[in-house]
Amino acid sequence: MFSRIREDIAAVRTNDPAARTSAEVFWLYSGMHALWAHRVAHAWWQGGAKGPARALAQWTRAVTGVEIHPAATIGRRVVIDHGMGVVIGETAEVGDDVLIYHGVTLGGRSLAKGVKRHPTIGDRVTIGAGAKVLGPIEIGAGSQIGANSVVVRSAPAGSVLTGIPAQVRSSASIDMAFYI
Repeated sequence: MFSRIREDIAAVRTNDPAARTSAEVFWLYSGMHALWAHRVAHAWWQGGAKGPARALAQWTRAVTGVEIHPAATIGRRVVIDHGMGVVIGETAEVGDDVLIYHGVTLGGRSLAKGVKRHPTIGDRVTIGAGAKVLGPIEIGAGSQIGANSVVVRSAPAGSVLTGIPAQVRSSASIDMAFYI
């Protein structure tokens, strides 16, 4: 458990130039707190304690501003920077080393029960502030999603997605620092 906490803190310090100390990240980063609470809620959900898992998820949402459904699958070293307004739906899957900025939604486009309704995000994906990734789509590893983009179609590994609806752009022609 302690090695995972150290790993999480190191991921934040790598991805956030404003993170000055490990103690600051441990005590003050709401995105980190939301992910730690999600791990507990997810374990409870997987163990059949669905009511307590949902209660913890809702309490965490009230405290951090980050809503992660306890059934969602979240990888290692995920960083939620500035967390407020992040929503991750029930059937969402997030890979390792993913960077998620504030206001991001990994949401569904269907009300059907018992089916995959939310996106699958590959490893090393960066999702810019305010982006919406909707439906049972897949975003390939190493992709970048620009701020406020609305992604409704799957994208291959290494894609740069911008716009409404998001289109795959050539990474050579876009300075992603402008979009993220």
